[in-house]
Amino acid sequence: MASNLLTRLYKILRATSPYSHRSFSSSSAAAATTASPSILDLPSPQQNQIDDDDTNAISIKGVKISGRPLYLDMQATSPVDPRVLDSMLPFFTSQYGNPHSRTHLYGWESDLAVERARSQVASLINASPKEIVFTSGATESNNISVKGTIHFHQPKKTHVITTQTEHKCVLDSCRHLQQEGFHATYLPVRPDGILDLDLLRDAFRPETGLVSVMAVNNEIGVVQPLEEIGQICRERNVPFHTDAAQALGKIPIDVEKMNISLMSLSGHKIYGPKGVGALYIRRRPRVRVEPQMNGGGQERGIRSGTVPTPLVVGMGAACELAAKEMKYDERRIAALQQRLLDGIRAKVDGVVVNGSLERRYVGNLNLSFAYVEGESLLMGLKEVAVSSGSACTSASLEPSYVLRALGVEEDMAHTSIRFGIGRFTTEEEIDRAVELTVQQVEKLREMSPLYEMVKEGIDIKSIQWAQH
Repeated sequence: MASNLLTRLYKILRATSPYSHRSFSSSSAAAATTASPSILDLPSPQQNQIDDDDTNAISIKGVKISGRPLYLDMQATSPVDPRVLDSMLPFFTSQYGNPHSRTHLYGWESDLAVERARSQVASLINASPKEIVFTSGATESNNISVKGTIHFHQPKKTHVITTQTEHKCVLDSCRHLQQEGFHATYLPVRPDGILDLDLLRDAFRPETGLVSVMAVNNEIGVVQPLEEIGQICRERNVPFHTDAAQALGKIPIDVEKMNISLMSLSGHKIYGPKGVGALYIRRRPRVRVEPQMNGGGQERGIRSGTVPTPLVVGMGAACELAAKEMKYDERRIAALQQRLLDGIRAKVDGVVVNGSLERRYVGNLNLSFAYVEGESLLMGLKEVAVSSGSACTSASLEPSYVLRALGVEEDMAHTSIRFGIGRFTTEEEIDRAVELTVQQVEKLREMSPLYEMVKEGIDIKSIQWAQH
């Protein structure tokens, strides 16, 4: 029975996988049909079981859905492009040498592959390959940039400037510095999410050692004026760091034109593998950071540890593809975003776009639905994989701190849904997402007494609610 169940699981995954045209290896297929029964005989009465009445149904973590949901959460992660996977596979199976082994062919060929990937990443941002340091991801790159820069330049430089809408790892790194006795300024943003440059100019002090401003916000998709920020920092001889995890390969980035000193990059946001990222560190004028990890001194001593050749090769391939296809992807994704927004607004009122529509990455659409509770809407949209904000903080029931920084009222901040559109999203998926979203919003509003009051012309903000 266990082997039959596993066979059915295998068929469902193949049928619903976006790469179903790729055949599994014969050994994988054999494993799917002859796996040890003991794996499935472990007691798990509720999770990961297939309903006998519906061969396509999936039940996991208490949620039952009819099949794999369509994926619109590209800001959380993106699927690996099959072309990227092809470039990685040899370094798992045959060319598996340690790139730091200098005495034999296996090490040499892995080292060449790593250096080629370094060049591919550098080319996408107009940098030198010598300025690219591979890390485990953008979080590590952000930690090295924020903590490492201030630590290296203490005691002369003890102050960092950032914004209230940064990714949590930047904000927490700044708070960590404050606990160590350093100082941080958290600048507010305008209601459209864009930083006021006059506020930035006024925030500088003689001891300011770093400015860190995100390129593209992960929750609302707004694009900050990097070139102007870089120029302000250059005039004051202060390093400028930007978290470009959501920007790499999606908007044009030129570290020279934008006067960027340090930049954090991620592999899995550009159709590359998880677990790999990069840090751009300018060489002229030279930017110095204190390493946050001790070890064998790899990556110019900034990030010790064996460089994971397959992951690095995948990130390099993803960057090369992005350089070739960025303009095409942008046009196509922009059309899908407009189709999604127009489709929802045509059937539902009280829809607000969070963040600037003019300065925005087109693949991010963050919407608030008035008189609808966001968690209820998310649970109702079981057939659409979306989120209420950052995947790093989505477990919290608190309203998004990014939306609160924009001045969005708490009730509207609670109703936000982030739709992430990407390279493999189809028009059919967008139309289905519109249909399901509209159905769920209408269903929840039918149960909302507040929406009934608004339809009757009552100004609910003027009501003095009594507490019993």
